[in-house]
Amino acid sequence: MDRVSIFSLIISRVLRSSSAGIIFVILPYLVLVELKYSSLILGFAYTVGTFATAIFGLAVGYLADLYGRKNTLILASLLLPLSALLLFLNHSLIALLVASALGGYSATGAVAGGGIGGIVAPIQNALITEIIENENRTFYFSLFTFLSGISASVGSLIAGLFSSEQEFLIAIIMGFLSVFALLPIRTKNIRAKSASLKSKVVIGKFSITGLLNGISVGLITPFLIPFFIIIYHTPKSEMSIYTFLSSLIASTLILIAPFLDKKMGFVMSIAITRGVGALLSIIMPLIRIFPISLGIYLILPAIRILALPIQQRAMTEMVSQDELGRAMGINQVTRLAASSGSTSLTGYLFSESQIDLPFLASGIIMALNIYMYYKFFGGKNEVNRPSRGSSLLKPSRD
Repeated sequence: MDRVSIFSLIISRVLRSSSAGIIFVILPYLVLVELKYSSLILGFAYTVGTFATAIFGLAVGYLADLYGRKNTLILASLLLPLSALLLFLNHSLIALLVASALGGYSATGAVAGGGIGGIVAPIQNALITEIIENENRTFYFSLFTFLSGISASVGSLIAGLFSSEQEFLIAIIMGFLSVFALLPIRTKNIRAKSASLKSKVVIGKFSITGLLNGISVGLITPFLIPFFIIIYHTPKSEMSIYTFLSSLIASTLILIAPFLDKKMGFVMSIAITRGVGALLSIIMPLIRIFPISLGIYLILPAIRILALPIQQRAMTEMVSQDELGRAMGINQVTRLAASSGSTSLTGYLFSESQIDLPFLASGIIMALNIYMYYKFFGGKNEVNRPSRGSSLLKPSRD
């Protein structure tokens, strides 16, 4: 195991997640409160960020497999701090949309799940598979998600302490430092011999489930903070604390993913965690009592991402190593492209005061997503438990 590469990846992810956590909280306040734009504009900005992340994510997935993962990761990681710098210098609508596209301001995941700047996620995960053996990947995917979430939660807490201008400046500095942290990484330099894919069927199945998940998540996740702004008029200083706690809970609970993987396996873990999340999504807008809404907000991100490391582990075992960057990129593009449409819809519905409908639709679509996991993977025992005795890849320099 290459400890230098693992440590470099961790430091980069911690810094980047802290930067993303700051942006996650301050962006809706900047748009809705300071710039006085409508929720429709915010939804459009999220849509642009989501769609751009999908396109960029697919492109960097191919670049990573064909031309090298380390250099592609460095290039992709530059976009987040550059986007924050643009918005720091210019608050115009055009600057907002361009920054959202470059930085991936999609908010289609919890802070703990990397809801901002998700373009680098497929490459990071592909790099982890190079330096970590199969049977330990669920643990390391969980560890990285945990550290990312803790860092993002600290960033969200910082977002309530300073002015928007100061917070963007902090996010810029952390973002650029995260890029420098990648330089010591050593990889095995696995590259695809061909642009064609041997794992098309498996990738297609994960893409369909990813599409449904994207629709469900895109309907409500970008608007959880706006929900509290519109319904309860929650101030930013208070909301930053709630976001910190929500991310902290999600980041901590993610550590039990290896246990769930061992006891229940891939499909059952998905079904239970996302089934509970679907139920909470339906309940949240119906019972408009602040403590209940807050309680759901605190635990919903944790429930939604709890099985993520298990799903990542299953994909790495079912897809050829030299296709992982593209497989994860394709999975991301279908998920985020679907999210971009559903996020636009929610922006419109919120502007028309139809706040309940996106939450109800999200829960129903997530139930369909769970059904498709059973249909595609329920009978495949080889992916339901982590594999044993896999060989260790020993990284070398690019």
